[in-house]
Amino acid sequence: MSEGDKIRVMIVDDVIDTRDQLEKLLFFEKDIEVVAKASNGREAIALARQHRPQVILMDINMPDMDGIAATEAILTNDPGIQVIIMSVQGETDYIRRAMLAGAREFLIKPISADDLYRSIRHVARLAMTRPIAPVGAPGGQVPGAQPTVDGQIFAVFSPKGGVGVSSIAANLAVAIRQQTNKKVALVDGNVIFGDLSVLLNLRTDKTILDVASRIEGLDRDLLNDVMATHPTQVKVLLAPP
Repeated sequence: MSEGDKIRVMIVDDVIDTRDQLEKLLFFEKDIEVVAKASNGREAIALARQHRPQVILMDINMPDMDGIAATEAILTNDPGIQVIIMSVQGETDYIRRAMLAGAREFLIKPISADDLYRSIRHVARLAMTRPIAPVGAPGGQVPGAQPTVDGQIFAVFSPKGGVGVSSIAANLAVAIRQQTNKKVALVDGNVIFGDLSVLLNLRTDKTILDVASRIEGLDRDLLNDVMATHPTQVKVLLAPP
C-alpha cells in the first residue's frame, strides 16, 4: 500500500447500530475507508466480490449464514482479504474456529476504538508482506517471478473425542516426513484436551499459547522457537498442558 492509499474496509454485522457505530469510529481515520456494509454472510460474499475490500470486520454470529462460513467462502474466492472476526464471546472454541476459517485477528465486543484501529492497520501490514498473484496470472504466478512450491495441509478431525484422531495425526506426520524427507509441521488444534505431547513423548514449556500471545510478531523465527522437535525431525506445535 503506497503512501496516500486508504485501507478499504467492509463491515459485516446483523445489528445495524453496530455497523453504524463501527463506521463512525473509522470515519475520521485518514488512512481507513469503509467501502461497504453487509447485514449477513451471504450479502458479505456478494459485496466482497463487488468492492474488493482489503480488510473485513466480520461478526461471528449472524442469521442465514454466520461469520465463519462467510469467511471461508470469501477467502476461497480471494485469499488476499484480511478478516477480523468480532464476537461478544471470547471462548477458546470461538477463537479456534475463527483461526481455522482463516481469520487474522479476533476482537471481543464491545471493541475499543484503539483496538479497532490497531487491528485493522496490523492486518493490512500483514497483507503487504504476502504478495498475491494478480487475477488471471497463469498458474497463480506473478509473471517473471520465480516459481514457488506450496505446502499442503491435512486436517484430521472427528465430531467426538476418544476415537484416535491424535494417534492418526501423529503417525501421519511421521510417515510423511520419513517417506518424503520434506519439512513437516504437526499442530495440536485441541487447545483444551490436546495430548500430542504424551503420544510423542515431548516435554516443552512452549505451546500454542506462546504464539497467540505474540501473534503480532509471528514469523519463521518465532515458530522455530516455539515448536518442539520430535526425533523424526517433525516440528510440533503443542497444546497447553
